[in-house]
Amino acid sequence: MSRRLPLLLSAVLATAALTATPAARADPIPAGAPAPGPAATAGPGTQPFASYWYPNSILTWDPATDPDARFNRSRVPLQPRTSDPALRANPNARTGEGKIASLVSFGPTSDNPSQGSADPNYYAFGYWQYVDKLVFWGGSAGEGLILAPNPTVIDAAHRNGVKVYGTVFFPPGAYGGQLQWVRDFVQKSGSRYPVADKLVQAAQYYGFDGWFINQETGGGDSALAGEVRNLMQYTKAQSGTEFMWYDAMTTSGAVNWQNALTSANSPFLQDGSKRTADSMFLNFGWSANGLDSSRTLARRLGRSEYELYTGIDTEANGYNTGVDWNSLFPTGKPHTTSLGLYRPEWTWKSATDRADFYARDARYWVGANNDPSRIDLSASWPGLAGYVAESSPITAKPFVTTFGTGQGDFYNAAGTRVATGGWNNLSLQDVPPTYRWVVESAGSRLTPSVDFTDAYQGGSSLRLSGKLDAANTVRLYQTKLAVAANTKLDVVVKTPAAGPTRLKAALSFTDAPGSFTTIDVGPASGTGWERHTLDLSPYAGRTVAQIALRVEGSDPAYDLRVGQIALYDGSVETPAAPAGLTVLGASDVTPGSSQSLRLSWTAAPGGNVHHYEVYRRNADGSRTFLGATPNDAYFVGRLDRAGGENATTVDVEAVSTTYGRSTAASTTVSWTGTPPTSTNLALNRPATASGQCNADEGPAKAVNGSVGGGTSDKWCTLSAAKWLEVDLGSAKQLSKFVVKHAAAGGESASYNTRDFTIQVRSGTGDPWTTVVDVTGNTAGTTSHPVNTTARYVRLVVDTPAQTTDPAARVYEFEAWGA
Repeated sequence: MSRRLPLLLSAVLATAALTATPAARADPIPAGAPAPGPAATAGPGTQPFASYWYPNSILTWDPATDPDARFNRSRVPLQPRTSDPALRANPNARTGEGKIASLVSFGPTSDNPSQGSADPNYYAFGYWQYVDKLVFWGGSAGEGLILAPNPTVIDAAHRNGVKVYGTVFFPPGAYGGQLQWVRDFVQKSGSRYPVADKLVQAAQYYGFDGWFINQETGGGDSALAGEVRNLMQYTKAQSGTEFMWYDAMTTSGAVNWQNALTSANSPFLQDGSKRTADSMFLNFGWSANGLDSSRTLARRLGRSEYELYTGIDTEANGYNTGVDWNSLFPTGKPHTTSLGLYRPEWTWKSATDRADFYARDARYWVGANNDPSRIDLSASWPGLAGYVAESSPITAKPFVTTFGTGQGDFYNAAGTRVATGGWNNLSLQDVPPTYRWVVESAGSRLTPSVDFTDAYQGGSSLRLSGKLDAANTVRLYQTKLAVAANTKLDVVVKTPAAGPTRLKAALSFTDAPGSFTTIDVGPASGTGWERHTLDLSPYAGRTVAQIALRVEGSDPAYDLRVGQIALYDGSVETPAAPAGLTVLGASDVTPGSSQSLRLSWTAAPGGNVHHYEVYRRNADGSRTFLGATPNDAYFVGRLDRAGGENATTVDVEAVSTTYGRSTAASTTVSWTGTPPTSTNLALNRPATASGQCNADEGPAKAVNGSVGGGTSDKWCTLSAAKWLEVDLGSAKQLSKFVVKHAAAGGESASYNTRDFTIQVRSGTGDPWTTVVDVTGNTAGTTSHPVNTTARYVRLVVDTPAQTTDPAARVYEFEAWGA
């Protein structure tokens, strides 16, 4: 492993990604120029983004004057975790030894939306049980050097007991780095380090845990290196803010990657009696001897070898990366150090669609068998679950999961569809199953999966399917939950037909953690979502160690969905209502037709709120879901005017930790002017598709209003069935469709779609009606007059190109009307 500048390269790629997409804010700042704070370009109702700064610009940052700041606050505290060695899925995996730190880029430095977006295409990471720390990777000379994590990532990580770090990145001079920025970073005011004080303020205000320091700018001297150490030591003396140091700058001030803990870099971890950093990320060119010497030196300094995170770079090749696993995690011996993963989101960036991403992510974390208990340690990439045992944050009641992943193609609330169209928001992600997937059976194993076609709450559910010819025990969660006299277990299920579910809840207790006690869920009375409440009072005084599901009986095609599992005391709580719902600002999306909003409210008292849900009221008495957050402020990306209404009522309701619902706080949003007689109603609307060629060519690219962003400014798919669907929000009168094919985006006309149809419908239960049918097209842009009313519009590609090329390429799909 000989790459020298691995952490730098990702920042260059992030800057390139920024310039390849339409700017959502001001243009990137030239290297060396002072950067305005994120507030500088914020409008009254515009999209808030995660904060980023240069060392001098962070000095002027004040959350009281930064309009984006309140949208970037995490409200989920870091949860404690448990990890029982007796319950580990894989016998080779260890508890209490090597840990995993993960360096992840969720988007370009200057383009990380604060609270998710209407694009379901996102790195919705779901293997938190193996991770100890997550670094929100970013920073570049052209955007900003200091990047704070967005609150959705903090919320999801903290809910799983994982610490989150922001990034401070000083690039080499060849990539825009300037030594003056390092000097600015360590500037002093008396005995204070003002930039360090701001790092602490940002971490405390936003609710994250520390900073990853990556100093790769050359030209420094020992005095400057000493000041960098002093700054970290000063910070640790003032606060609980943590640091992870990257193996680059040495005590001489030079940048010289050691690939180990040595005397040249050890003072950045431990400087005599002073603790400088909480951990160190070792560069990728390590050797077995270097790791052994690193462990020895760490112990001599009074530090644990597991505070050293030995780096492996998976940005380019993912689980095809060559790793000397036996040096890092030797068989039959204690782990040598911990593991540092660089860019595990390769599993998402390289995937062709969501199903492919989930398959790749499973391969990366739990091995080729999609089962952490069945890992082949002789494989070149066995799966990380073969080395590091699962941890669980489920140590207190109530515990509720709806198997939400933080993304979806619709949103359901208590089994009712309240929004269609794609979305991502990791703040809404539930604690994923600890054991994903461990199924014990003497016969055929059922297949557990995350199902994105139906949900009780959110955008997904747990599906159990396959041939049932023997009892199946599906282990789900490791827990540490005390049972009281009033403890209940709810299981919400949905079956294809009324009758026996063949399902039992299975619990093990800490006094016999490997032995399950089962409780019959009972039959289903219909085919909708049904709640089955099980009384746990016979087990009062014991502590639940595992939650599982047992399926018994015989069925050649068993199929059942689980929408919620909840373990709680007493009854489902109804929380107090929020108050003071206020529109902080509004901006036109389409003048007279749609707006974006910044909302705030006073949090409900009582401390038992899981999140708040935002809705618009419709004329027919129904409501449309606009988004959700644990915070007391939320950005609504698009509120559509219904017809010529003069005002729209917006509601916010609290959802308790047991998923009871409050009454709503309400406000009205006024509309002015006359709605446009004809506009592109598909513009920036939620879009879903049959698949995508890669992470940068999702369905949202076909409704972003742009064809000039390069060859990735399109929806592309290689799926067998090729379709793109857009939700217009409500039924609209449509006058024409416009499709912009490959040549409209600058590609060869040979890639223009040849045969396609356009279908419409007004409700999800309605059949599709074909209103446009085209064969033999050769043009780059096609226009198709219609006279129809529909909410959902669908482009179906039959022959994707003029040749035998299998990829469909659509730069824009427009639906014009009023």
